[in-house]
Amino acid sequence: MTSGFETMMAEDGSQTPWRTEIGTRLSTGFAGVALLVLAGLAFAPFVVSRGVLQDLFFILTMLALAQSWNLLAGYAGLISVGQQLFVGCGAYALFGLVTLLGMDPTLAVLLAGVVAALLAVPTAFFVFRLHGPYFAIGTWVIAEVGRLVLAQWKMLGGGTGTSLPREAARDMAGIALLKDWFGMKAALAADALTFWLALIMVAITIGFVYRLLKSKQGLGLAAVRDNETAARALGVDARRMKVTVYLATAFLTGIVGALIYLQKGRISPDAAFSLTDWTAYVLFIVVIGGIGTIEGPIVGVILFFFLQNALASYGSWYLLLLGALAIATMLFAPRGLWGLVSERTGIELFPVRRVLKGRPLAQTAKGGPNG
Repeated sequence: MTSGFETMMAEDGSQTPWRTEIGTRLSTGFAGVALLVLAGLAFAPFVVSRGVLQDLFFILTMLALAQSWNLLAGYAGLISVGQQLFVGCGAYALFGLVTLLGMDPTLAVLLAGVVAALLAVPTAFFVFRLHGPYFAIGTWVIAEVGRLVLAQWKMLGGGTGTSLPREAARDMAGIALLKDWFGMKAALAADALTFWLALIMVAITIGFVYRLLKSKQGLGLAAVRDNETAARALGVDARRMKVTVYLATAFLTGIVGALIYLQKGRISPDAAFSLTDWTAYVLFIVVIGGIGTIEGPIVGVILFFFLQNALASYGSWYLLLLGALAIATMLFAPRGLWGLVSERTGIELFPVRRVLKGRPLAQTAKGGPNG
């Protein structure tokens, strides 16, 4: 969120005072606030109850999933409804590495992201032959194939699923340290560790997305989203950029899926590959908050959490109300709630647009526009 500038060149090759800036004073100040919030959240396991800690974990993991999908759809223009494939594969990779190979869960979480990214390579070969709605349907079909295949994996419970060995969670790296230094019980120590991993994951995801969007590759990505034909004409390798973003989101989503089921401690194909839990809710968060903005998913996940707690007791009406709210937002605020606020106030906490500032060289040499 820091400001940067690029010196422009005059026709004779000399530098001019014109420059492009990305950051603003507000975004720089917000960076400091964000760091304070992250530091405050890091102390949450010591000051809040276990129930609140689990709620915060839910918010963080859903935010990481939403930011990943927003990068894919909001910036690369790839509308996927099959992100549950990478959540499920990341989760099953965790269970396989821990249960079958005896690996420490903390290391297995990272490797789960690698497994998801490797799986994304062959799936990209198929889905990138499709465009628009066919791409969306293709990602959903491949996710269903993944669910059916893993339901046959008898060593991990088949269709009914399985649980993590108790000793694996109890002996996870860092648990003993938390118990000895802070007197935490094993269950609270496990929740605290997964919470910190989720907090780190959110910071890395937002940082990665923001850094990418501020780079030259981010400019190319925006050009591809807005007009792929024109971007190709200007020399942008649209296919390479889309595949890179697809693989990156698979890696991030796989890690988050592994974290979610490390905290749950039990897995089944229907739960790990749930379209509603890991794609529909993520779409709702991004659409409500504001697609194509980093701030949007943050607003959306907070609103979603409160709506879920307020409306969950209404049964099937809960989903209908969420759907009605999403439709109303798309009709009256197509850019989402944050987009509406930003449009009316001009506030951008994560600015990525380059603004040209400065004065012509001739005016500067004369001491200003008035000479």
